[in-house]
Parts: sequence; structure tokens; C-alpha cells
Amino acid sequence: MDSHDWTSVRAQFNLSPDYVHISNFFLASMPLPVREALARHRKAFDENPYTYLEDHMFAKPQDMVWRKVCAAAAEYIGGKPEEVALTTSTTQGLSMIYNGLHLRADQEILTTHHEWYTHDEAMRLAMLKLGGSIRRIELYRDRSEVTVDAIVQRIGDAIRPNTRLVAMTWVHSGTGVRLPLKEIGEVIAQANRRRKADDQILYVVDGVHGFGCVDEDVASLGCDFFSAGTHKWIMAPHGTGLVWAKAEHWAQVIPTIPTIMAAEPSNAWRQQRDPQGPTEASWVSPGGFLAFENQWATIEAFEFNRKLGRKRIADRVSQLNGLLKEGLDAMPHVTLHTPLPAQLSAGIVCCEVKGHSPREVVEVLKQHKIIASATPYRHSTVRFSAGIVNSPQDIEKTLAVMRSLG
Repeated sequence: MDSHDWTSVRAQFNLSPDYVHISNFFLASMPLPVREALARHRKAFDENPYTYLEDHMFAKPQDMVWRKVCAAAAEYIGGKPEEVALTTSTTQGLSMIYNGLHLRADQEILTTHHEWYTHDEAMRLAMLKLGGSIRRIELYRDRSEVTVDAIVQRIGDAIRPNTRLVAMTWVHSGTGVRLPLKEIGEVIAQANRRRKADDQILYVVDGVHGFGCVDEDVASLGCDFFSAGTHKWIMAPHGTGLVWAKAEHWAQVIPTIPTIMAAEPSNAWRQQRDPQGPTEASWVSPGGFLAFENQWATIEAFEFNRKLGRKRIADRVSQLNGLLKEGLDAMPHVTLHTPLPAQLSAGIVCCEVKGHSPREVVEVLKQHKIIASATPYRHSTVRFSAGIVNSPQDIEKTLAVMRSLG
């Protein structure tokens, strides 16, 4: 692969050349190094499952591959390996957080009407068991209302004395709007200066649609818990993900599922005692026999991103989706819902076409061998997502079909 040649990069993927694949937010096609790692681990498991797992999961700490996954993730995030818990998805990560934190009956989660079903449902199910309440606010009605100052002010104004968690999504998959996470974090930090320890607001982020296509160090965004799958923009195998948090925040979490990635909980069980010390990230990583070949091949996915360069990937995603937004915005029969400024969007572009339902538009595009999607929200839109497997020619083909619908 020539990392400076996008045609060479595209050749690393097994995507069918018969289609324009412009729904890259969903499940990633894996690049060659990830596929090779996956095949290597799978072959080894097939040949000697007991020894391969024992040697790479439970033997010497330096040989435990999950630790190397955490190290690769931490380097990308800008944090420390011991701050990373490994999960199977964004949904699982969020569920572990909400089920593990304690809210008093008089405390609330402050969130928005823009959350995806699984984030909303993870909160609701946890509150049914643990108590507390959920309050949802609207951050915008259309893209004209989306500015950094307006978003930050609405969240700041909505914080109440009993707000214990602020739950946000980095990039809204129903509109393509990207929230200013760092500025929101500053408002929360300011509110916390006036609060006692038990009332400190914790800032939880569903980060999956920004993680891998935005050039940001997650560890410097100001959030307390960051959950993301790695099978989207990171281009890792399916069923992989992580949660990042600092040690002092992991200490507030009660694990939901027993882990096999930490010695203390299992040693405590053998010795018939409770685990000693505060909860660590590895204690929260769900146990059970997972698809370890998928999880372990995530190392090569982070390495692939590193070779291309996080900024270069982000610039390419911004360029292609920028061309898409500008083209759609110029069509009188199209209503664009995604803000034009790059800082207010990422890799998702949503719109509506006058006289056509979103599903009708998606079907017309598919007939022209262009793969888009209709958002499964209460208010559905046509959704595109251009990534590093795309080219400006792909964008023009897509825009040509969209013009024909006018």
C-alpha cells in the first residue's frame, strides 16, 4: 500500500467494485492487514484452541494480547492502556456505564431527543433498575440553529442541581450534526466547581460516529466516559469496541458482567473474599469466551489508521462529505439537514428529497449501484457517509442521481 495514494488505499479493501459504497458509517469493510490478522488468529484457534488461548490470554502478562489491544487503542486515544475497557460494541459499552454507576432517586440523566435508540434504551433500562430519572432536551430543530455557542448554551442552561449525568452523542446519525464535545465539557467542568463530590456531574459520550473520522485526542475532549465500537470508522472486525475513562471514574463503576481480563476479581473468588481496591477498566471488560480473533485483530486496525495518519483520514472524510453537502445544498428539491461547516459535522450527511420518501430515494440509488441508507428514526432521512474507500468520482455519481430526482 502507498499510504499517499488513495487509489492504492482503496485496493486494500475487498469491497465490490460494482457499487459506490457510500454508507461507511455502518459496518466497515476490513483492510488487508486486518483480514490477514483475523485469518492468522482463526487458523491458530482451529489448529490448537486450548493452547492458543491459554498462551495469549491467561499466561504471562506480556503475552496477553488483550493488553496489546488496549495499548494500541490508548495510543490512538491519547490516554493510557489501563484506562481502556474492551467491549463488543458502543451499545454494550454504554450499558456497562449506566448499569455500573449509582444515581440517587432524586438525581437525573440529562440527555437529548437526538440520541439513537440503543443509547436511549441503555439509559432507560438502567434507570428502571437503579432509580433516578431521565430528562431530554432539544438542541436544534434544523441546521440553521446549529452553532457551537447555541449548543453549549442550551446544555449549560439545562443543567440542574440534581443533574448527575450528562449523556451526549458526538455525531448524530439522524442528522449528521457533530457536537462540540470539548466546549460542552468545559461548561460541565465549570458547573462541577460548585458541587460536592457526590453531586459531581459525569459526562458520558457515545462517540462511535466521530471515532476514526475526526482528528481529536479522545482523552483531551473533557468527557468522563467515552464509548465507541471499532467496527465502523476504525475499520476493525465486527463485534469490537471500547470504553475509555480515567482511573478515578472507573473507580465509581460497579462491573456488570464478570471479567476474565483481570486477576484480582478471580483471585478474590478463589480466596472467598471480595475484590480489593477500586474498580479498574479491565474489571469492567465483559468476560466469557468472545470472538478473540476479532478483538485481537483490532491491533492491526489501529496500526492501519496510524500508517495513513489520523489527520489525513479526517481531512479526506471532510473533503468528500463537504463535496457531497455542497452539491446537495445546491439542489432546490433537496433539503439538507447536515450543517455545511466542517466543525459541525463529520462523516454523515442527511437530507430529504421533495416528492420522494427516503426509502424510495435509497432504492433509486441502489438501482444505479449506489449504496445509501434511510435513517431508522421517528423522522427518517436519506443518509450518506463517504469514507477513505470513496473518491470524488463516487460523490459526483451520487449527486448526478440525486439531481435526476428533481
